[in-house]
Amino acid sequence: MNEEERRIRSYLTSQAAKLTPAAIVEKVEAAMGELDQAAAAVPPGRFGDSPAADEWSANEVMAHVVSAGAHVGDRILAILDDRPASERAERAGPETAPQRDARAWRELLRRDRAALFERVRAADPSSRLEGTFEHGMFGALNWREALLFLRLHDLDHAGQLRKIAGALSK
Repeated sequence: MNEEERRIRSYLTSQAAKLTPAAIVEKVEAAMGELDQAAAAVPPGRFGDSPAADEWSANEVMAHVVSAGAHVGDRILAILDDRPASERAERAGPETAPQRDARAWRELLRRDRAALFERVRAADPSSRLEGTFEHGMFGALNWREALLFLRLHDLDHAGQLRKIAGALSK
């Protein structure tokens, strides 16, 4: 883990221990709002266009956010429900995602997260914290840390969408 990853890991650990599940959900929902605004700023007719040859389009960014969010959400629910996580199908790259507009991606993300948010709001905040899943950059995350990770992930990609919007609006 590099210094930046350690700093983020420290944030996830300390804040997830301090905040209630409902407060974490509020933070994730606020980040989703930023993601929505950033996606809406991309010119609608250019949502599938990449700003440069080696960069993702807004459509690819949102496909990734939805896919990664569903994966993390499944891991959180598996921990809370004391069950094995679902098998992850072979991961297709975001470049193979169906073309949708910002509104359609937003609705899909909100629908996917609604059940997750309902479940974590009802969870005992101290239950099953020993259960973790391995994140590729930040190591073993418990369900509260993983939920808070969704906030950072959304904010990171909201920034990416703002850059795309700026580049495609010129």
